[in-house]
Amino acid sequence: MKIASFNINGIKARLPALLHWLEESAPDVALLQEIKSIDENFPREEIENLGYRVETHGQKSFNGVAILSKFPLEDITRGLPGDDTDEQARYIEATVIGDKNAVRVCGLYLPNGNPVPGPKYDYKLAWMERLYTRAQELLAQEEPFLMAGDYNIIPQPEDCWDTKPWVEDALFLPESRAAFRKILNLGFTEAFRARDAAPMNYTFWDYQAGAWPKNNGIRIDHFLLSPYCADLMTDCQIDRDTRGREKPSDHVPIWVELDI
Repeated sequence: MKIASFNINGIKARLPALLHWLEESAPDVALLQEIKSIDENFPREEIENLGYRVETHGQKSFNGVAILSKFPLEDITRGLPGDDTDEQARYIEATVIGDKNAVRVCGLYLPNGNPVPGPKYDYKLAWMERLYTRAQELLAQEEPFLMAGDYNIIPQPEDCWDTKPWVEDALFLPESRAAFRKILNLGFTEAFRARDAAPMNYTFWDYQAGAWPKNNGIRIDHFLLSPYCADLMTDCQIDRDTRGREKPSDHVPIWVELDI
């Protein structure tokens, strides 16, 4: 089973690019972030015509996440537990029923957190603490699951073209990276780094200052696999070439293959 994550930066603007990638890469499951659409306006028909079931957790003009799946989905939940007042659409979960086994998928769009200091950074850290709690709950069930999406975290210096511009950024602050490691250290496998330790493997290039031609990128889209899920992984890759296409997202897809 091929499971992908893709921050598409607006479903309305990127629908042709998304459909092209879905046909070409043919993931069995795709976790989308930043759909920037309410559920009613999501172009589900075009995606369903490619054989996908569609589940969304949308928000007007901002945020929004979705799950596209060629396999049946069960027990779909929307919103990260832990704060009933949080109205930002950043999290969706479902169980994918595969041919051999099932896997729980958690699609997330972690807050950016800038500017620092301030309420947006406080919200980011609080959101990560809630994600830590949810990870603990799922680990206790001892079943395969993964948490994937745009984490807005640069884990290590080698995940960035140059650390100097990011030293005071919420994506690279020590507190942000420590919160990420706290989750990772529960026993997760960071899928891409388990397969490829080389630097200069990025998932995001800004639209400004010629970042893409210069390869001034950062790696902020991640798959965290539970121990039972990590045992099933056969591959993890980044679809880098999509960034060079017409009207691209500033992110590119990342995917894992699981023997499920």
